[in-house]
Amino acid sequence: MRGIGTLINILAVILGGTLGAMIREGFNQKMRTTLLYAIGIFTLSIGFSYSFKSKNILIPLFAVLIGGIIGELIDIESALESFADNVKRILKSRDSRFSEGFIAASLLFCVGPMAILGSITDGLSGDYKILALKAVLDGFAGMALAASLGWGVVFSIITILLYQGSLTVLGFFAGNFVTKAMINEMTAAGGILIIGIGIMLLEIKRIRLANLLPSVFVAPLIVYLLQILKIKY
Repeated sequence: MRGIGTLINILAVILGGTLGAMIREGFNQKMRTTLLYAIGIFTLSIGFSYSFKSKNILIPLFAVLIGGIIGELIDIESALESFADNVKRILKSRDSRFSEGFIAASLLFCVGPMAILGSITDGLSGDYKILALKAVLDGFAGMALAASLGWGVVFSIITILLYQGSLTVLGFFAGNFVTKAMINEMTAAGGILIIGIGIMLLEIKRIRLANLLPSVFVAPLIVYLLQILKIKY
C-alpha cells in the first residue's frame, strides 16, 4: 500500500515526541540546555555528511541562493510560524518554544535524503522499507528534541504528512524522472539546511531556514537543466 511509510513515520514521531515532551517536565534548565546542544552537535555532523553527496558544490550553492530568494518572496518562515502559533493558541499551550520546536523538527525530519528517496520509492513501488527505517531514527530524534523544545516537535507530523505525502504522489506519477544525480544534489542542498539547524540549536545564530527550503527542489532542476544542455558537472 503506497503511503504507509509516511504513516509509520508519523506514528513514530508522535510516540517519540510525546515521550520526550513528557520527560522534559522532569528536567531542569541546565539539563535541557545540555541536551539541546548535544542534538545541535549531532545535527551538524549529519548535515556535513549529507552535503558531501554533491558531485559539484556549485549546484547546491546556487540551489540555496535561488531557493532562498524564492523562500523570502513567499516567506515560508512566517507562514510556518503563524501556523505553529495558531496550533499553540488552539491547544492553549504555554510552551514558549512551541514554534521553535515545530519549525526545527519539521526541517530536520523532512530535508534529509531518506525523506526524499524513501517517499519517492514508496510512491513508485510501494516499498516503504526506507521510510520504516527513517521512522525509527525520527522516533529517537523526536524524543531527544522534544525533551529540549517541547510539544511543538510532535506537531511537526503535519509537515511530514504534507511533505512526504507530496513526494510519494510525485514518485507515483514521475518516479522514473528523478535520477540518482538529482537525489544526490537534493541531499546535498538538504545537508546545508541541516547544518543551519545545528547552528540554530547551538544558539549561535538565528537563521530563517524555512525560507531556504525551496533549495531542495531547485537542486534537481539545476541538474535537469545541465543534462538537457549536455553540460558536464
